[in-house]
Amino acid sequence: MKRTLSVFLLTTSLLFCAGELAHRRAPGFSLMDAASQQHDLYDYRGQYLVVDFMKVDCPHCAKFSDVLEQTMAKYRGKVHALSIVVPPYSGETVREYIRQHNITIPVLADCGQVAASYLQQGPTNPRIFLPHAFLVDPSGMIVNDWAYGAGHDDIFEGDALSKELDRLLGGKK
Repeated sequence: MKRTLSVFLLTTSLLFCAGELAHRRAPGFSLMDAASQQHDLYDYRGQYLVVDFMKVDCPHCAKFSDVLEQTMAKYRGKVHALSIVVPPYSGETVREYIRQHNITIPVLADCGQVAASYLQQGPTNPRIFLPHAFLVDPSGMIVNDWAYGAGHDDIFEGDALSKELDRLLGGKK
């Protein structure tokens, strides 16, 4: 009985901690990065993956790119990240953004379809807020998502993403 109650409480607390777009299968995609390499969500199965939706002219996105680079350096080989640029953009502006911010993680170009599927954008939800990050578990499920704004500053500008990964990985770096 105690074990059942503990499992219930843990599951319930995780549900309330996750963003409103979590607890569903991560929509599949296959996109090219700035170096013309194809990246398919399925290639990352079996590993934790951070999927970041961003714009190259967004100052909060730039700050999160720095946080993401530091976090990926800490978890190299255990966690991967992909940044997906939403329109409008040009290939040159993306390459300049990568150079300017010393980005090593893949930066993928989206025509808007992948962002719409992740962010569940449509007539009833026409606006999206960027940056927006999704944490996908090894089985391909979205376990958390964060939109930039009140309450999530530490994800995008601090060490909360790293703490969340520590929790999920059981302290193994």
